[in-house]
Amino acid sequence: MAFNAETSSLGTPLYGRDDIELIERKTLYQGFFRLEALELRHRLFEGGWSKPMRREVHHRFDAVGVLLYDPARDALVLVEQFRAGAIDDPVSPWKLELVAGLVDKDESLEDVARRESLEEAGCEVGSLTLIHTYYPSPGACNERVTLFCGLVNTQGLGGIHGLDEEHEDIRVHVVAFPTVWELLGQGRLDNAMCLIGLHWLAGQRASLRAASQRALMHSETDEE
Repeated sequence: MAFNAETSSLGTPLYGRDDIELIERKTLYQGFFRLEALELRHRLFEGGWSKPMRREVHHRFDAVGVLLYDPARDALVLVEQFRAGAIDDPVSPWKLELVAGLVDKDESLEDVARRESLEEAGCEVGSLTLIHTYYPSPGACNERVTLFCGLVNTQGLGGIHGLDEEHEDIRVHVVAFPTVWELLGQGRLDNAMCLIGLHWLAGQRASLRAASQRALMHSETDEE
C-alpha cells in the first residue's frame, strides 16, 4: 500500500522528550510498584507551552507475553488465574490469558518468554516470533509489553502450575483455535494480550500451519 504525505509524516513524532519541562517529580508510594506525581508542562501543537499540570504515573516493570501455538494441532495454550485488578469484575476475577511475566533487568525478552512458559504452563517453546511491543495504558502507566508467538507441542500439556513463592495458582488449558476465536467473540478473553495476539494469529495461522506441515514432511523424508 502506498503511503501518502500525511501518513509518511506520522512515522516521525513532531515532539520528543526535550519538548517537556519536568518541574517536579515526587514519589507518592513505593512498594513492589511505584506511584509518582509529576508536575510538568509541554509544547502545544498550535505553538507555545501548556500551563503547568499534575499527572500521576504508575511505574511498573516491563512485561513479556507469549501466545503459545501448536500449528500441527491448531491449538493454543491459555492460562487461567485470579487477577486482583479484576476483583470487581461483574462476572469473575479469574481470567483466561496468555502466558506472561515481568522482565528482570538481567534477562533478555526471549529468556523471559521461555522461562514464563515453563513456569506457568510447563511448556518448552520452540521458535519465537516478535508480534508487537506496546504501552497498555500510556495515559497513566509506564509499562511496556513485548508480545511473542511461541511455537509449541501441546501434547500432554495441562494441569495446575505456577510458583508457590509468588502465590500463583494457574490452570492450563489447551484449546482449539476455533474455540478460542469463539471465546474472543463472546468477550471471555478480555485482556489486551489476547486481543492483540489472537488477531495477529488470525492473519498468520495459515502460513504457520503450512510451514509446520512442510517441516513434518521433510522430517519424514529424512527418516526414510
